[in-house]
Amino acid sequence: MHKVAILLAVLISATTARAQGGVDLSALMRDTCSHCHGDTGDASSRMYPRLAAQNRDYLEKQLRNFRDGSRVSDIMNAMAAALTDAQIVALAEFYSAQPAEKHRVRTSKRALEAVGSYIYHEGNEYTQIPPCADCHGEFAAGDENLPRLAGQHRHYVVEQLMAFENRSRTNDNAIMHSIAKNLTELEINAVALYVSGLVEEGGAEGN
Repeated sequence: MHKVAILLAVLISATTARAQGGVDLSALMRDTCSHCHGDTGDASSRMYPRLAAQNRDYLEKQLRNFRDGSRVSDIMNAMAAALTDAQIVALAEFYSAQPAEKHRVRTSKRALEAVGSYIYHEGNEYTQIPPCADCHGEFAAGDENLPRLAGQHRHYVVEQLMAFENRSRTNDNAIMHSIAKNLTELEINAVALYVSGLVEEGGAEGN
C-alpha cells in the first residue's frame, strides 16, 4: 500500500511538472492573463474570450500566432510577444483543463436561438452555408485544431465571425471567410447566441 502511495505521488508530481514545464504560472497569470481572462479563463467581460475548457492544441496555436504576428490583435500581440514556448504550452495546458461555464439564454431570445440552432446543425442550402456542426461537432466542442465554441461569449463569437467575413482576422481565415461572407447579420448573431448557451451534454441552458 505504501509503494502504491509513493507511485501515485510520483505520477502526480510528474504530471504537474509536465503541465507547468517549469513555468511559474501563478506569476504569469497574475501579471499578464487574469486581468482580462479571469483567474481560470472564465472571462466575465464579453470583450474577452472565455479560455476555460478551450482545446489545448488550438490555444497553443493561437498564442504562437499572436506572438509571431500571423494573428493580429493590438492587445494580444503585445502580451504574447515575450512568451516562451514553455509558457505557451503551460498556459494552454492550464486553461484547457479548467471546467467550462454555461451561459443562460433569456426567454426573449429563444426565437433567435432557434434560428441559430438550425444554421448550426443544418446550414443554409439557399446561401451555400454548410452546417457548423460538420466541423465544430454536435455540441460545439471542436477538436485539437478547431476551437470550442460552446459557452463562449456571444459578443466574441459575433466579433470573430465578422472578422472572418472582412478578413481582418489574419489567421485561420481561408475556410471561415468562405462561410462567414454568406452569413447575414441576423444569422451571425443567432449562431453566436446558440453556441453561447450550449452545455456539455448538448442542448441549451434554460432559465
